[in-house]
Amino acid sequence: MFDLRQVKQAGDWVALARLSLRHYASKDDGHERNLRLSGECWTATTQSGEVIHMIDEWDLGSTNLHRISKRKYEVAVLPTGAIETHNRHLPVGQDWRHTTHVARTACALAWPECESVICLPAIPYGVDCNLMAYPLTIHVSQATLDAMIRDIITSLRKHGIRKIVILNGHGGNEFKALVRQIQTDLDVFVFICNWWTVGHDRYDEIFTKPDDHGGEMETSVALELFPDLVEPNVAGDGRTRPYRFEALRKKWVETSRDFSKINDHSASGDPTHATADKGRRYLELSCRRIADFLIELARSPIDDLFPLADQT
Repeated sequence: MFDLRQVKQAGDWVALARLSLRHYASKDDGHERNLRLSGECWTATTQSGEVIHMIDEWDLGSTNLHRISKRKYEVAVLPTGAIETHNRHLPVGQDWRHTTHVARTACALAWPECESVICLPAIPYGVDCNLMAYPLTIHVSQATLDAMIRDIITSLRKHGIRKIVILNGHGGNEFKALVRQIQTDLDVFVFICNWWTVGHDRYDEIFTKPDDHGGEMETSVALELFPDLVEPNVAGDGRTRPYRFEALRKKWVETSRDFSKINDHSASGDPTHATADKGRRYLELSCRRIADFLIELARSPIDDLFPLADQT
């Protein structure tokens, strides 16, 4: 049983921030409450069924003018995902769902330490032209995605926020060229974090097999966050056809894959050994690391060398 005030004071926001899992808190009146994420805001449900919406000042979707006016936000976090098939057994909204969770959890973890980060609503759609053979995959061009992000960053700069983190959850989204250009055009600093790579140095401690798309890691994350949306009994094995050229196999030449050619189930990675515990461990590692970066970024002043270190 968690006491909500103790949880906040201890900074143990991971316990509060897990999607699709039930965690409990008690208030002074002793009534048990069930905390969960509902849409874009946290809710608390009493035993009698009363739903109480919580206002988190790190969440742009739930805070308000009264609260924003009293804050000086230093860092904005913009999650980006995709709507695409992930093997046969995972939800089409996988990338959007897990990236939303990671962004919100990292901001919740960072907030008690700096109180100057703001999590924006996620952009659900991504670049998926190479998966359009699979039904109801939604593709937006990189140019369209870049234009939307540029407008969002321009708005943030207007409101005095100069540090922006694009928290990306889809490998098909490529933002380096945009960041290079927008940092030339605007007085802002934009950072890209592909969240699934954050714990790669400890990947082999947690997972059995590599995962490129819809395999062990993504299935484990889904089992932790939204197990009711996972159908393991229909999963494909994730085996893919190899490239015919050695240069591509060795990865010193690259190209874009047409996913309809690699197999018939839009996957690259074996999901057989996935477990919710593996997903929890990788999520907690990644969210904590991202939160620590957000805290450090929020606290760091923008000077002539930012974001480089002064070695004098």
